[in-house]
Amino acid sequence: MVVPMALHEFPPRRFAPVVNPSPLNWRRGLFRTWLLISAAWIMSWTIYLIMYELKGGYEGNTDYFAIPILLLAPPAALWLFGLATGWAFQGFRVE
Repeated sequence: MVVPMALHEFPPRRFAPVVNPSPLNWRRGLFRTWLLISAAWIMSWTIYLIMYELKGGYEGNTDYFAIPILLLAPPAALWLFGLATGWAFQGFRVE
């Protein structure tokens, strides 16, 4: 059956059937995001500490013990928090 159209109307479109999009890999994506955030954290503090050293800020070896903790503890804590969050959300899955 032909539908009459006015001169100012467009013909109806025939859309293709909706195909289910590919599923997202949340684990891989969040891991890569964590890697980027951790790398940015470590680089920013490394640059800050190098600039602080160039200004003559370190006087003894006591400050050097805190540097690995400052650089690595927050990314490790974020990773552990992500693991715990994933474990918690697995509890909502239907068996």
